[in-house]
Amino acid sequence: MREVVQKEIIKWLDAIIIYAISDSKWVSPVQFVPKKGGITVITNKDNELIPTRIVTGWRVCMDYQKLNKATRKGHFPLPFIDQMLDRLAGKPYYCFLDGYSGYNQIFIAPEDQEKTTFT
Repeated sequence: MREVVQKEIIKWLDAIIIYAISDSKWVSPVQFVPKKGGITVITNKDNELIPTRIVTGWRVCMDYQKLNKATRKGHFPLPFIDQMLDRLAGKPYYCFLDGYSGYNQIFIAPEDQEKTTFT
């Protein structure tokens, strides 16, 4: 696990997505979640075939429960799919944004960045 975290942290540091700080009262713990790939079938000790998900790697996630409890909630409802399709109807072009690591690319105001620290 340690190697997974180090590799991901180094990648984020190199991309200047994160930076090191010395101390914060908002430190959140890191969780590891398996990335699941396709499904394979394995045989158990009773010769039964069991479909099993393949773990293809690990995803590093921060547990922001403490921050969520202290945050005032805003109400920004997402549109329904039929509303989105109505807006796109008859348009010659539309764009799709790739969400890979998208959460880490959201701008956070400098005075609030301390609240997203993790260890």
